[in-house]
Amino acid sequence: MSDTLHIRDESIRLGQFLKLANLIESGAEAKEVIADGLVSVNGEVETRRGRQLRDGDVVELGGISVQVASG
Repeated sequence: MSDTLHIRDESIRLGQFLKLANLIESGAEAKEVIADGLVSVNGEVETRRGRQLRDGDVVELGGISVQVASG
């Protein structure tokens, strides 16, 4: 089961999305959890903070999943 978070644009960077989804507190924390391999996108570990997320992508951190919805 995953929550859905609507974004205004067609895409959003992973670091920004983590903050928007309230999965982390700050950009510095985003950098840390991503670098430590704790974040996955569509079931695969993602280590690029600038990864562009699009409609339908599912981000997971600490057992919490949030799906990206655009438009």
